[in-house]
Amino acid sequence: MIDQTAEDAAAFGIEIDLPKQPDYFEVDPDAWPAVQLFLRCQTQWRSGPAGLIGLDYLAVELTSRLYGATDLAAMLEDIQVIEGEILLAVHEKAK
Repeated sequence: MIDQTAEDAAAFGIEIDLPKQPDYFEVDPDAWPAVQLFLRCQTQWRSGPAGLIGLDYLAVELTSRLYGATDLAAMLEDIQVIEGEILLAVHEKAK
């Protein structure tokens, strides 16, 4: 997977300098479905004057259903963990 975080942020007018990360990392097998769903929804951010607010959960739900997620509540909880970490990183960088 190619990390396009900086390019994605630039589309929202946010410039971030990310530290060099390893080319590969491990994902817990239980978390893999949420990671895959997040990657499918990564363009569905809501933003406002201060930048990113959060994911559009209607788009996340639709995508979940399209790809056959069975436990939508658990999947959303996992996605919210990913979303929260991204928002922390983006807003920390903006300070």
